[in-house]
Amino acid sequence: MDEQKCPEGHPAERLAERFEAERSRLRAVAYRMLGSAAEADDAVQEAWLRLSRSDADAIEDLAAWLVTVVSRICLNMLRSRRFRREEPLEYAYEGAAAPETRDPASERAPGPRDPEEEALLADSVGVALLVVLDTLAPAERLAFVLHDMFAVPFDEIGPMLERTPAAARQLASRARRRVRGRAAPPAAPGEDLRRRRRVVDAFLAATRGGDFEALVSLLHPDVVLRADRAAIPTPEPVEVRGATPVAQGAMAAAGRAQFTGPALIDGGVGLVMAPLGRMRLLLRFTVADGLITEIDVIADADRLRDVELGVLEG
Repeated sequence: MDEQKCPEGHPAERLAERFEAERSRLRAVAYRMLGSAAEADDAVQEAWLRLSRSDADAIEDLAAWLVTVVSRICLNMLRSRRFRREEPLEYAYEGAAAPETRDPASERAPGPRDPEEEALLADSVGVALLVVLDTLAPAERLAFVLHDMFAVPFDEIGPMLERTPAAARQLASRARRRVRGRAAPPAAPGEDLRRRRRVVDAFLAATRGGDFEALVSLLHPDVVLRADRAAIPTPEPVEVRGATPVAQGAMAAAGRAQFTGPALIDGGVGLVMAPLGRMRLLLRFTVADGLITEIDVIADADRLRDVELGVLEG
């Protein structure tokens, strides 16, 4: 980068340094808004381009200005998403790489672009949270993310949405109820939500780690797995009985576990698979006496729409 003056009268390198100091927060905001590391990087890059073309000397609070700009970019991307072709599922967990995007503010790589790194990022935020956020209207998502996750006051959020602060507060409140989901149904004695969560977490860990013996130990000997035709492409729904066959099936589908996380599903504990934050498949578990007795695998689009999803606390 050469030594031409930036709009604020500093060398271009100085403006880039100030931007770099805000990059991680901007990317965190964008990722929670969009659910995709690649799209988040694009939004942050666009914010840099707008900054480099702006009168930076007139910006009183650069950090707040950048958050506002990134938020508005993300809002526009969410609103236009329905007009764009979605990323193929193969990108999410079969290894196809996303296109490269150059970042004029920095020479280093723009961030996670391969499925494994994207999955780690999704895990750090919470797969279920990304899925629930994806069900919100763009304005609800912005209000919730900025206020509840980044402590941006509603006095600043309202103008971004061209609404009053009170209206922005209502949007965030409505989103918060969706994130919390339905209350858990009564459990069998000794099988509260926390214990069921531990069993489901162990199931996911064993599947991801390829630990067949650990997986079998979590399953009741007479466990039943039912999968609809969209989950396992067959003329009829699939039913598998027995701990060993069910564990073998889970091992065969281990690739799906990469983008899978725990969630409240209709008030119970389950797993949701969501590459790029978009729900493709879920597993609903029945647990008794510390063992999984039933697994329902749902991928049919109509059935997925009827599911009420929430985020597990802790």
